[in-house]
Amino acid sequence: MSRLSIQLSTSPASAHWGKNALVSFDNESATIHLLSDDAHQYRTIRRAARILDGLNLDFVTLCGKWHIEQQWAFACSFTNTKKQHHIQWADDEHSNELIQRYQALVFTRNQTNATPEDLSPEKLANSSTEWLTSLSPSHVSAKQWTGEELVEQQWFGLYNVGRGSVRPPVMLEVDYNPTGDPLAPVSAALVGKGITFDSGGYSIKSSEGMLHMKCDMGGAAMVTGGLGLAIMQGLNKRVKLYLCCAENLISGHAYKLGDVITYKNGTTVEIVNTDAEGRLVLADGLMAACETQAPLIIDAATLTGAASAALGRDYNAFFALDKNLMQRMLGYASEENELAWPLPLETWHQEKCPSNYADTANSRAQKGGGAGGASNAAGFLSRFVREGAQGWLHMDLAAAFNDSADAYSPAGASAMGIRTIARALLEE
Repeated sequence: MSRLSIQLSTSPASAHWGKNALVSFDNESATIHLLSDDAHQYRTIRRAARILDGLNLDFVTLCGKWHIEQQWAFACSFTNTKKQHHIQWADDEHSNELIQRYQALVFTRNQTNATPEDLSPEKLANSSTEWLTSLSPSHVSAKQWTGEELVEQQWFGLYNVGRGSVRPPVMLEVDYNPTGDPLAPVSAALVGKGITFDSGGYSIKSSEGMLHMKCDMGGAAMVTGGLGLAIMQGLNKRVKLYLCCAENLISGHAYKLGDVITYKNGTTVEIVNTDAEGRLVLADGLMAACETQAPLIIDAATLTGAASAALGRDYNAFFALDKNLMQRMLGYASEENELAWPLPLETWHQEKCPSNYADTANSRAQKGGGAGGASNAAGFLSRFVREGAQGWLHMDLAAAFNDSADAYSPAGASAMGIRTIARALLEE
């Protein structure tokens, strides 16, 4: 088994390692070289971690003086889809917190990276429930509505998106209630898009566009990972979690362009693009969350390519009509070293997807939903939250998944966002 000790230094590497070398080696140890005034030290550490990951090491020990965020930056970039739980933390003072974060990171990444065959909608719901229950067995309960049961509950968006698959759609409600009081108020509700595979439906994706669509349940994994992390960090307030789980496939029973869905709140929606399915299932989840009367509602979804076009794969996009909440959430993200950026959302974004046959269409009949597609999608969602949308934040997870490894990140899910969600649950 190959092992390596790794330390940090603010001194440059010896000249023979090359000019401005990030990493140098000595016997069974490696040194990551940081400049003392390095304003981007976490990116430097992440880049060095990717170099070290390329050595196919079985185990590393972080030695010497590392602070917690330096260790976390290393772990996020060194951990890949095939190699996990292979780091010995450097700082005993923070080791428990790092272990908790890492457990949530690995859960979120593994859920998102699972093959679509292995992770059906029902399996996504069950595995999420099982993990949360394992963290707090006496405080977690769950309910599921599957297939035709969704019609009985009037969750028509989720039902229609998922009915094209032989594996039925599922609405999952997890109730984390550490108070012991069944009448305790719900302090927050989380909603996650759980599309376990997205073919695009009859608005079918290209082969290359479909290849990584196992990640389209990344929002469900993110909110579950965030709740789990908050539980491990001592969350003492009641929180409900809603996962909207479905496969978006083509069949004789699939929903079609031109269909009109009437939602539980009376809103009618014309389907102009079956590949704009995430907002259709989230609408049901958001209405369920509002029924709890929770003052804080956060939804997370790999919702639009437009968010990635705007921000690349480094930032998640935040949307809120509640500007005070937006500022608090951006503050939490900054303090947790998770990159996030606000994109525009106003009430008039609700009118950006007009329809001649319904209150709104689910997109615009243009490639990618046309200009401002991420804001238009958020505007659609705002129709399904309480009046004024106070206390609601939408996360479009542009940074949730990397199609391939690069100089800073491994291939697959990033789990960037779990710390921000956990922080909000603890603070709000």
